[in-house]
Amino acid sequence: MVGNGMAGARFVSEVRARDRRCAITVFGAEPRQPYNRVLLSNVLAGTATPEQVRLVDPAWYGEHDVEAYLGVGAVAVDRESRTVKADDGSVTPYDVLVLATGSEAVVPPIPGAARGVAFRTLGDCERILAAAASARRAVVIGGGLLGVEAARGLAGRGLPVTLLHLAGHLMERQLDAEAGLVLGQTLAGLGVETKTGVTVTAISESGVATDSGFAPADLVVLACGVRPVVGLAADAGLRIGRGIVVDDEMRTDDPAIFAIGECAQHEGRVYGLVAPCWEQAGVLADIVTGADPHARYRGSRLVTRLKAARVELAAMGETQLTEDDAEIVRFSHRHTGTYRKLVIRDGRLVGAILLGETAAVGTLTQLYDRGGPLPRDRTGLLFPGLAGAAPVADSPVRMPDAAKICQCNNVTKGQIRAAWEAGARTAADVTAATRATTGCGTCRDAVEGIVGWLCEQEGVSA
Repeated sequence: MVGNGMAGARFVSEVRARDRRCAITVFGAEPRQPYNRVLLSNVLAGTATPEQVRLVDPAWYGEHDVEAYLGVGAVAVDRESRTVKADDGSVTPYDVLVLATGSEAVVPPIPGAARGVAFRTLGDCERILAAAASARRAVVIGGGLLGVEAARGLAGRGLPVTLLHLAGHLMERQLDAEAGLVLGQTLAGLGVETKTGVTVTAISESGVATDSGFAPADLVVLACGVRPVVGLAADAGLRIGRGIVVDDEMRTDDPAIFAIGECAQHEGRVYGLVAPCWEQAGVLADIVTGADPHARYRGSRLVTRLKAARVELAAMGETQLTEDDAEIVRFSHRHTGTYRKLVIRDGRLVGAILLGETAAVGTLTQLYDRGGPLPRDRTGLLFPGLAGAAPVADSPVRMPDAAKICQCNNVTKGQIRAAWEAGARTAADVTAATRATTGCGTCRDAVEGIVGWLCEQEGVSA
């Protein structure tokens, strides 16, 4: 196993859950235990500690007979001899090699870029926090998901923040222009000044120069996107596109080598969210252990959740379609930071944006994920509390067992109920049994609500 991030660590645990005997060797370039990269914005905001985002207990490797080399990177793969050479000089043979090398931060080629700090790893997060302790003002370059989370996290610490973005609106991959504008106004109320449509020309000790002015700062955070780490695979002669090209078995063009996570390219797509990475890990574990040799990865339906205090945002599917392409149901109220959009085609939900507090997130996610038919009255989907509106399934009473509660781990209400019936009486117990809440963490309230409801129905104490 080359790579010990979220995909690699999940794959190893999935293998051990199926096979206790096969020898597993892990190389992880980072010297620390695997951690939840999705929750780094919480560390930046001070709502979580590095210990709280750790994925694996240090004793886990020894208890599960996994030979882990932390802080040791793989430098070469010899496909003929089936060996991996590491940067400590060791050479390790393999029968099956899995590459989960992840992605790396993009650093723009502009003067002074080295003065900025990338926001990608826990080490980056610690460097940003160290600089923020004495900083008077910060600039975040990049208004995608990570940039917005970084800006909100720093602002939450009381630091004035300017967010600079090249595109015309924030999070342009997930949001339309109106949603981006509403998000910017929401961030403004939280201490983040947003400037879109600007090109950064240089970074200096005193701030950031753009084509439209100057943003003063003594801390500059770079959140300019990521790219798959494919050097090891390319040097080994494997087929490379944007990432390491794999088939439905996550197999490369070498039958003994597989790739999963952010470094893998499946059907022309590289996934940058945790749920697809973990789904790939489960499929591959089934294949290599023989637990299900017919398992196949067919791609993932993405739901993006923004993890920033006092900013509620979910986006899924084809959010950029217009009335020329689909039926659009939209509501916008900038003053309250509310924007809701449904994209409907052939009577099915194919995309949605939900910005601001809304009780409809759970139901719309289920409808999008399962492709279920929609009620004729679309209003009830956006405003579930209105009189006469179609009922939604956010209540545990009305929610079917097949409803997916934890998108990251594919955990349904039925699985949570089964864990409860097996003795899990708290949300923490359910997490231990199902892994629900261990991804982006946005399903925690739903899990706690279901557990509380089950306890109330049966008259037991939570």
